[in-house]
Amino acid sequence: MSFPWANQYQPKSPFMQWVDSRLPVPRLVYNAVGAGYPVPRNINYLYNFGVLAGVALMIQIITGIVLAMHYSAHITTAFDSVEHIMRNVNSGWLIRYIHMNGASFFFIVVYIHIFRGLYFGSYKAPREMVWMLGVLILLLMMATAFMGYVLPWGQMSFWGAQVITSLFSAIPLVGDAIRTWLVGGFAPDNATITRFFSLHYVLPFVILGVVILKIWALHIPGSTNPTGVDVQGPQDTLPFHPYFTAKDGFSLTIYLILFSAFVFFMPNSLGHPDNYIPANALSTPAQIVPEWYLLPFYAILRAFTLDFLWIPAKLWGVIAMFASIILLFFLPWLDTSRVKSATYRPLYKKFFWVLFFNMFLLGYVGAMPAEEPYVRIGQIATAYYFAHFLIIMPLLSFIEKPLPLPNSIAESVFAKSGKKPVTVAAAPAAAQPAPAE
Repeated sequence: MSFPWANQYQPKSPFMQWVDSRLPVPRLVYNAVGAGYPVPRNINYLYNFGVLAGVALMIQIITGIVLAMHYSAHITTAFDSVEHIMRNVNSGWLIRYIHMNGASFFFIVVYIHIFRGLYFGSYKAPREMVWMLGVLILLLMMATAFMGYVLPWGQMSFWGAQVITSLFSAIPLVGDAIRTWLVGGFAPDNATITRFFSLHYVLPFVILGVVILKIWALHIPGSTNPTGVDVQGPQDTLPFHPYFTAKDGFSLTIYLILFSAFVFFMPNSLGHPDNYIPANALSTPAQIVPEWYLLPFYAILRAFTLDFLWIPAKLWGVIAMFASIILLFFLPWLDTSRVKSATYRPLYKKFFWVLFFNMFLLGYVGAMPAEEPYVRIGQIATAYYFAHFLIIMPLLSFIEKPLPLPNSIAESVFAKSGKKPVTVAAAPAAAQPAPAE
């Protein structure tokens, strides 16, 4: 992002001058997360979850690398290798519990980050690419999490792989071929666990690359803010460091405290007990469910129970499950309201909270058996999910009367206090001497 009032990086020491002139990484960091990056002064703690998601990703990558050193990707040794990590590897139990619970906390912060974007209209122009890269990250996370869930090769790992991969067979003509290629055979076996381990190891680095692209895309238009009003001058911004690094540091402290509470005191509360039983192809669990963070989409998959238009119900469920995520790519064009933030959209705010609780309802239904009344509740909740984005959101863009917007970000911040906006900038760096000939 290029603001005329943003400080430019000017290294003071000769060594940093030498480094920056040949490899401008210090300048890149300064402009990305330092005093050279102006941020709207009114962003609140909900905007800290992007940083928390980045920290969660790095925790998963680091612990995953260590676990891969001791894991054996073979159906005869996978389960025992996990037990070996837990019992024999120095601090192996801690590393595995951090990795296992870290996946859940990663999804928690990402889901909050997404709902924050929905509430404040972060998907609207000129930030469409930032939003779409975020949705791509969500898809990659789901794929990575599913493959990681298979690796312990417990009962839920095996049967989860059996159920989810069988969904591809519902695709006409090429479905069986895709499933055979993905699984490496006609049923989950040694080829499956080998392939999933390879992909599970590689995909987090792909996610990291997309995250870097997302940050790059974000720095072109700059961060959004709770009012949805564009930055108009230096009075509307503060340097990212130290004002918002301190804010992120506080949120990170709270996050790590909660995360540690789960790791040390209830490490298995977010998992499934059946996965501590070795995989047995001859013994089907009473109920096969994915991890909790995939339950809403699993409920959408199960919502279709009747064939329609010569298309089997199973295929309708697969289409709906993938469409529920792909639909998010098109939000910038489905919501055409000129006002971004739900703070100034009273009708949209009400429907937003209905969607919020509807997702919790879908998650609850996804964890329940496929029987009444849960099937009917899941169908109603699924219908509302698609209606919200395809009918309600476009309709509100035409009929809703938004509240008056503030003239500037600074006005919204200082309106109640009666104070005048004060421009705060980082201390200017020393002038950079001309390079020697």
